[in-house]
Amino acid sequence: MDLTGFLAQLLNGLAEASSLFLVAAGLSLIFGVTRIVNFAHGSLYMLGLYVAYSIVERIGATPLGFWSGVLLAALAVGALGALLEIVLLRRIYRAPELFQLLATFALVLIINDATLWLWGPEDLLGRRAPGLTGAVTLLGRLYPVYNLVLIALGPIVLLLMWLLLNRTRWGTLVRAATQDREMLGALGVNQAWLFTGVFALGAMLAALGGAVQLPREAASLGLDLRAIGEAFVIVVVGGMGSIPGAYAAALLIAEIKAMCIGLGTVTVAGMELVFPKMTLVAEFAVMALVLVFRPWGLFGRPQAATRNLAPPEAPLLPATHALKALALAVLLVLALLPQLTPWFPYAPVLALDVMIAALYALSLHFIMGPAGMHSFGHAAYFGLGAYGAALLLKSAALPMPLALALAPLVAGVGALVFGWFCVRLSGVYLAMLTLAFAQIVWSVVFQWDGYTGGSNGIIGVWPADFLAGDAYYYLTLVLVAGSTVLLRRILFAPFGLALRAGRDSPLRAQASGIAVKQVQWAAFVVAGVFAGLAGALAAFSKGSIGPDMIGIGKSVDALVMVLLGGVQTLAGPLAGAAVYTVLQDVAIRATEYWRALLGLMILLLVLAFPQGIAGYAARVFRRRHGQGAEAAS
Repeated sequence: MDLTGFLAQLLNGLAEASSLFLVAAGLSLIFGVTRIVNFAHGSLYMLGLYVAYSIVERIGATPLGFWSGVLLAALAVGALGALLEIVLLRRIYRAPELFQLLATFALVLIINDATLWLWGPEDLLGRRAPGLTGAVTLLGRLYPVYNLVLIALGPIVLLLMWLLLNRTRWGTLVRAATQDREMLGALGVNQAWLFTGVFALGAMLAALGGAVQLPREAASLGLDLRAIGEAFVIVVVGGMGSIPGAYAAALLIAEIKAMCIGLGTVTVAGMELVFPKMTLVAEFAVMALVLVFRPWGLFGRPQAATRNLAPPEAPLLPATHALKALALAVLLVLALLPQLTPWFPYAPVLALDVMIAALYALSLHFIMGPAGMHSFGHAAYFGLGAYGAALLLKSAALPMPLALALAPLVAGVGALVFGWFCVRLSGVYLAMLTLAFAQIVWSVVFQWDGYTGGSNGIIGVWPADFLAGDAYYYLTLVLVAGSTVLLRRILFAPFGLALRAGRDSPLRAQASGIAVKQVQWAAFVVAGVFAGLAGALAAFSKGSIGPDMIGIGKSVDALVMVLLGGVQTLAGPLAGAAVYTVLQDVAIRATEYWRALLGLMILLLVLAFPQGIAGYAARVFRRRHGQGAEAAS
């Protein structure tokens, strides 16, 4: 591409930066004040585009009608955001951060199906902006006028936000809440309505970001997860809670992606570098680099320590006789299921899915519960195990049993590399870095068509003939049961004690001679290996794999299962995996709008059992038997 073409791509990057900024600014504002990682923010962006489409189609024949429709869409979604905050989020502000994430993920499911019900499954392409449909000559090329409007829109919104936050009393309160919301409450400020206003403004900005895309992008049901992924990148790179940081990060990311497109294919030392294929990797690579070297972002500040400390966690105790008897009964039922196929033909298929999901959830719980390391990207290791098994079988032509045995090691190597960086962070920064690495893996798999099959995936990944049918079911049962026992034994061994010591009191653990970071790194690798085994088992059970095995949704599935079951009980991930998998299966069979039904079920469980299903059961058991320890562990 010539110089003028390259410069035109940089202009496109400026337009894209404004769009990214509008979405990320709202997310950054909400997180800075409420400390909620709002997974539903991408859904608000998607709704803004859909609502703008409907309004503009009715009144948008003129420039005034078009821009009125865009603003009305933003206001409508802002009002919806305020309603969601009042009805739902106020109830969970004091809940653990991850339960807040679970509740907002349930909103993603509900909003997605509500959008499907209102607008249907087809993509909706909006009309072009009246009066802005032409192009002007810049750098010897025609450039869309509407893109120039978008380029100007970002700085205008940034200026208005600066004035609001720095020249009004409400803005002063917002900035104070960003720095120390507990102290603000101690001074008598009504935090409830402040949070409502912040959430409404953040929702309005997200919807505005979606609405202005109407002439450039079709409204589709997949925009929610895509938008939240991009918004997370911008917020983390810029600094959580920093509006100027969000704009600077949006410029940086958008221009890097534009340069990748502008460079095209470049030959270096006889090797072709296809830069346009690096656009997906580039943004998450930048995010990972920023988190490693400056985890609070380019314009952010280290988070102040919260005063709402969680109560001390009860020590884990060996399983009671009752729990052991229950485990044996469950194993017996699972072993008998294939023999009941004539009466319950679907039961073994569902049970196989439950077992694989349980192992996947167990692997995440291993680092979330005992180690206290939250991961938003655990699907990376599940996917590495699945792709490792498939490629070893198809490309390397290894026997299926050997491919199954080696696949977890592939995931373990990935965890070894990524974990070295991740364990140096904690809290939300650690979670975001795991997300960045997972998205890098997803991007490579998605765009490396010649090796991974790209979006089509890999098919024909079946067990060996002697493991077909019931034999593979029993192999999975043995591997999952053995892995469960092994993970439990590790947690009660000296390594597990050191892991929990590093979680509960890292300074004391280090003073006692425990190498906390090395122990956490080893735990990361162990979790990756078992997640890889779950991925490999899933690949052979389904016969095919695809990039969705590494996507954000798959990582969220693991979080949902662990949180539903209960983070502080070892039986929690098993219960959560079983309940979530069965609920999902029941919902899919019950209605076309199964996501909404599943989301409502998750919300009900979150509100009714804030300690998780197994945690609630353990508490009931303790009350009835007068036990003060964690009986269900």
